[in-house]
Amino acid sequence: MAVAAAVADKFSARLIGLSALAVLPPFVAEGVVVVDNATEFDIAKMKAKLESAGNKFRSAAGSGREVEWRSAIEFPTKAVIDGARCADLIVIQKGKSDDIYRTLEPGAAILGTGRPLLVVPAAARSLTAEHVFVAWKDTREARRAVQDALPFLREAGRTTVTEVCENDRMDAARHAVNDVASYLARHGIKAEARVEIRAHGSGADQIIGLAEDEGGDLLVAGAYGHNRLNEWVFGGMTRDLLTSSPICCLMSH
Repeated sequence: MAVAAAVADKFSARLIGLSALAVLPPFVAEGVVVVDNATEFDIAKMKAKLESAGNKFRSAAGSGREVEWRSAIEFPTKAVIDGARCADLIVIQKGKSDDIYRTLEPGAAILGTGRPLLVVPAAARSLTAEHVFVAWKDTREARRAVQDALPFLREAGRTTVTEVCENDRMDAARHAVNDVASYLARHGIKAEARVEIRAHGSGADQIIGLAEDEGGDLLVAGAYGHNRLNEWVFGGMTRDLLTSSPICCLMSH
């Protein structure tokens, strides 16, 4: 909430809060009796919980901001995907839960909203986006992410476009990141182009380490994944950034 409010202030934007809960499905008790646990009392409790969340949102938002609250008795992920039509950016807290009736599926949201997602670590309390690190890979998703990040990049004090690659791809990578830096320069953004040889271990860990060493406080990356048999499957970089980055990540698909 603090990060979302800071972003809204930075861009003089409306801050929209959203919470949703889905009705739990009927279940079979002892293989015999089907029990419907969505009684009128349960629905009333859900509505009260959503109203309480709205009060917390308005209290946290404080005065002096343009705010809006939305709630629904709906699957949270569907509510976010539907609500994305009225937003430029979706801000979510990083986390994982298998309870699709109560919590957002980040993977489904990234692939389904058609908007960039700002994924916020639980420990984050602010976001200045003073030094933005672009984790470049020459793909459609990375190009989309850079385009979506332009408002942040224009406000940043420093931008670094970095590709981590194998040794035999160094020349191609240098050409690509230089092209990205030139593109950003035409938008009035001075960016440093950088290529690093892939070290042992996770590419995401290497990018995160580079960003932390140089004071990077926002990572921009394409999100690579697809839905396979109702399971959101991501590439290693996307999965690791979603689960382990201590830095806020702006991700686009």
